[in-house]
Amino acid sequence: MTFTLDPRLAADCHRLGELALSEVLLLDNALVPWFILVPRVAETELFRLDDGPRQQLFDEITAVSAHVREAFPVDKLNVAAIGNVVAQLHVHVVGRRRDDYAWPGVVWGRTERTAYPAATVAAIRDRLARAFGSRFRAAALAVG
Repeated sequence: MTFTLDPRLAADCHRLGELALSEVLLLDNALVPWFILVPRVAETELFRLDDGPRQQLFDEITAVSAHVREAFPVDKLNVAAIGNVVAQLHVHVVGRRRDDYAWPGVVWGRTERTAYPAATVAAIRDRLARAFGSRFRAAALAVG
């Protein structure tokens, strides 16, 4: 299977790198730490994944969730695989703070955005690479 990232995810996110199953993206909104895992599978529904890939995805969700809790000042994690707009299977891991722009409501569908500076994206990618070691293959970041 040739993997192609949905163009909407590609347009809205920075590609940080790869885990064993998933592409690791960072939504370009510095208001909250918002990571997106996109498993390189053809299936669009989580429950339809075979046992091995499903367990691998849950392991990656757990690892990224733990990283967000350790690396960012968050009070709560929101983890969801909604997919109403982008059918490609993807899982959001969003760090929330009681003082963030949407608390206590949802961040989904909100228009508030602050783009990340390139240096901050690189620092987040590098911190993820250090935390995950050989499990993570860092991506070259887009320039411009």
